[in-house]
Amino acid sequence: MSRVSVYLNFMGKTEEAFLFYKSVFKTEFVSPIQRMGDVPADPNQPPLPDDEKNLVMHVELPIIGGISIMGTDMLKSMGHVFTPGNNMSINLMPDTRAEAEELFDGLLAGGSVEMPLQVMFWGDIFGSGVDKYGVRWMVNCSDVKPE
Repeated sequence: MSRVSVYLNFMGKTEEAFLFYKSVFKTEFVSPIQRMGDVPADPNQPPLPDDEKNLVMHVELPIIGGISIMGTDMLKSMGHVFTPGNNMSINLMPDTRAEAEELFDGLLAGGSVEMPLQVMFWGDIFGSGVDKYGVRWMVNCSDVKPE
């Protein structure tokens, strides 16, 4: 079933923030917090510094009305810089790859692609970018078979 979530970025504060949100909404994380150190090493990237391995790679918390907030820590080692405005994205999770591709291409026409839509290590197709109005979008779909 297609759904939408709001994706939040923090600079080393994701776990703290999500524990706070968990206490406010009185809900539970969808799955255990995934850590940066759990991500498979990329031979094309330098190794992750030890002080970043325990940072949050992904967390999801249902809030109200069927909406979830998701989050991750930005990494200094990857050149991420926190500035107001880059700490939130609208995350679309369509049912089919065709819909994911259509939404991704449509939303980012005239904007900028940060990560092209591609199969990721967690098994879904994923891509992200900023539309021509400065809104950040992420598309994640578990239907990875080509149409």
